[in-house]
Amino acid sequence: MLNGFKDFILRGNVVSMAIGLAVGSAFTAVVTGFSKAFITPLIGLATGSVGDFSEARFSIGKTVFPYGLAIAATIAFAITALVLYFLFVVPMAKVQERFAKEEAADPKSEKRDCPRCYAEIPAIASRCAHCTSEVEPVADALVKAGLAPGADKVPAAR
Repeated sequence: MLNGFKDFILRGNVVSMAIGLAVGSAFTAVVTGFSKAFITPLIGLATGSVGDFSEARFSIGKTVFPYGLAIAATIAFAITALVLYFLFVVPMAKVQERFAKEEAADPKSEKRDCPRCYAEIPAIASRCAHCTSEVEPVADALVKAGLAPGADKVPAAR
């Protein structure tokens, strides 16, 4: 039972996720600090509040509503999301797109129905695997697979 737990913890994706959470937490602390130190006071100055905007609040009776904290947290979240998106997600998507291998066309991926038994067979097939009837291969599928007469590619041996 403990061996299974050890295997689960030591998997690469669990360790990577833990590292990602730790780095994300540290990054969030940096962004929150930047937001509290610079962004929130600037908003406070722009709206007429003096000093830290996160201290803004209103009261109804004896209940205090610190709405400035919610606004400060929203600003910190927006900054974090924007920075993560533009500094990590967009570049990683471009890197993955650049290194993505073009998938080879599978000659068996195009399907059609057998004219005799109506079973689904590959479009390049010359005989139905179900009823063994001879069928005419689809010319376009043969060209895409490189199996058309005069094509450079030779079908792989089975």
